[in-house]
Amino acid sequence: MSALTGYKRADGRYGIRNHVLIIPTVGCVNGVIQKIKQRVPGVTTMMHGYGCGGRSIEDNIILNKTLFNMCTHPNVYAVLILALGCEGVDYNKLTEQVRQYGQRVAFINVQDVGGTLKAVEKAAPILEKYLAEAEKEKRVPIDMSAITVGLQCGGSDAFSGSTANSSVGKACDRIVGEGGTVILTETTELLGTMDILKSRAATPEIAQQIEELLKGQFDKVEHTIGKERANFVISPGNMAGGMSTIQEKSLGCVCKAGSTPINEIVEYSARPTKKGMVIMDAPGYDIDSTTAIVAGGSQIVLFTTGRGNPYGYPIAPVIKIASTSKLYNSMEDDMDINAGKVVEGVSLEELGQEIYDKIAAVINGEVSKPEANDQCGTFTVYTSSATL
Repeated sequence: MSALTGYKRADGRYGIRNHVLIIPTVGCVNGVIQKIKQRVPGVTTMMHGYGCGGRSIEDNIILNKTLFNMCTHPNVYAVLILALGCEGVDYNKLTEQVRQYGQRVAFINVQDVGGTLKAVEKAAPILEKYLAEAEKEKRVPIDMSAITVGLQCGGSDAFSGSTANSSVGKACDRIVGEGGTVILTETTELLGTMDILKSRAATPEIAQQIEELLKGQFDKVEHTIGKERANFVISPGNMAGGMSTIQEKSLGCVCKAGSTPINEIVEYSARPTKKGMVIMDAPGYDIDSTTAIVAGGSQIVLFTTGRGNPYGYPIAPVIKIASTSKLYNSMEDDMDINAGKVVEGVSLEELGQEIYDKIAAVINGEVSKPEANDQCGTFTVYTSSATL
């Protein structure tokens, strides 16, 4: 394997991409961002539908934390925060927090500058300057201890646990062994695995946190969809792929996390404070949970799929791992790794090495399939309350 390289950031972390980002404080200006992207195509956009509408205090805290963490993500060289001017998010506070953190940041208020086209005219030279500066940035040597890998599975099938997820687990054991951080999430898809996860807890306190987390999640599921359906909170595609209960899916899901101790439990989109294996509390919905692990600092995401899911992420490369050769061959333009080779005689250790090597290549700049297909641009954030 060749040496790893990345971009050193002011906070001591390292990025594996060097994005110049535009992010809105409210979904009302997504169209303005699209116009800016047409004018300055080299920028990276992150559009969402939030920022106003009377959300709960809890949801506003999550949204603001997520926006801040995206603006200061290690894969981001500089950011332009675009506000409308009448939203619920305190855009002045957000911009100042990002600036005080040490990130390169600019700010535009669409209402103050006089509308869409004037906002485009104001944004273009700022972004072109950032892009020119970013182009001059040099990569420096890093090692795996500088990397946080987020884990995700979407559109799972009956093979996901035994091929794709188990192979990812082998790669993750090596990453943790080299001092890296791995985030396991999708709390709904951990239901039924409490004993397994508690047995891996690094301390009794973490074991207790795992128990409380999963009991609380099961209560939430029961309250949301009813007691009779709580064991069947899986998608129609999962069922068509050969699974019947959430526990069956969960037993495959946890295989992604390998076998190392669980060192920490963190909230949605929070940055881990410890290295090694970490559990983040986030829902099973792919886009919500991918947002959480990227906001938590993951520079790269491993995404296993058995049915086929092309989704990428705006600021973090996503590596797609197909559970079967049939899926890989039918969606080869979207898949990076064929874990179906395990069924054909390749060992989990060999596939784990292939995944590890792909991670290293993508860290060093190789483009993943979702990046190549521009499967990026939008994100969602978990919410617990209705819009008022």
